[in-house]
Amino acid sequence: MDKIDQRTSILKIFSLNIREILQKALTIDFNYLQEIRLRINAPLMIIYKNREIFITNQGDFSYTCKNAFIVNKKEIKETIEYISNYSLYAFEEDIKQGFITIEGGHRIGLAGKVIVEQGRVKNIKHISFINIRISHEIKGCANGVIHNIIDEDNLYHTMIISPPRCGKTTLLRDIIRQVSNGEHTLTPKTIGVVDERSEIGACYNGIPQNDLGIRTDVLDCCPKVEGMLMLIRSMSPQVIAVDELGSDVDIKAIEYVINSGCKLICTVHGQSIDDVKQKPLLDKLVANKIFERYIILSNKKTIGEITDIYNQKLEKIQ
Repeated sequence: MDKIDQRTSILKIFSLNIREILQKALTIDFNYLQEIRLRINAPLMIIYKNREIFITNQGDFSYTCKNAFIVNKKEIKETIEYISNYSLYAFEEDIKQGFITIEGGHRIGLAGKVIVEQGRVKNIKHISFINIRISHEIKGCANGVIHNIIDEDNLYHTMIISPPRCGKTTLLRDIIRQVSNGEHTLTPKTIGVVDERSEIGACYNGIPQNDLGIRTDVLDCCPKVEGMLMLIRSMSPQVIAVDELGSDVDIKAIEYVINSGCKLICTVHGQSIDDVKQKPLLDKLVANKIFERYIILSNKKTIGEITDIYNQKLEKIQ
């Protein structure tokens, strides 16, 4: 989908009033548009180039909320109707997880009154908050790291570390694509992706909206631990890729993956290696030298900036 189609595809999910305003406002470079946020009785805003910007009634940018367009209940309701094609019930399973993925791979986060039964989320009613996260696919963004995570035909166990909004999922996605297709010196490899939050492949009706390569299988919206075990049992992957590890059960699944002979590529939240080492569960992985490469990202100069790459001994190699 080119950028013009992407813009049209996104705009059509909004209420008519907001659509008209955003048509004037979003004549920007979509590569840097990250989020569009609607909150009931609050200003319409976007996240662009990592900066919060308010949108006025005339579709102008403002760095204060003084003249911003205020989103009301009717706008939220109408937008939800367009997102769900007037059939919110059909998305009940997705809503339990707090988001819907639309064509193009864009993720619609939802919040409101949560209905809980027997300790589990059953539904979200009175949806009053919507966050549209724009899916970005940057083919080739892994070119700067790929030679550091392979040795001839061998792929290293690799952890990508960064704070939110620094491009770690985008980088992971391109590594998956390149390894799956066998670019550079690698023999093509079969990859299993556990896409718990539907952000890596951004599947819509079961079809990845992002290019993950021709030898990649995706478990969409699947819990990471169960997904990693399922893939190993059923799809014979040579590589497992997952986003945002961190819980104790994740760690046990990692050990299972490593012991099965699969290579692992994952992301975690963190500012640096030292930050990761402050987290007891992740520190165990570092101390045991489970991962052979650590890639650190930041957004100080630009989103997805590669600041450091370390080897298994935590020696800086780039």
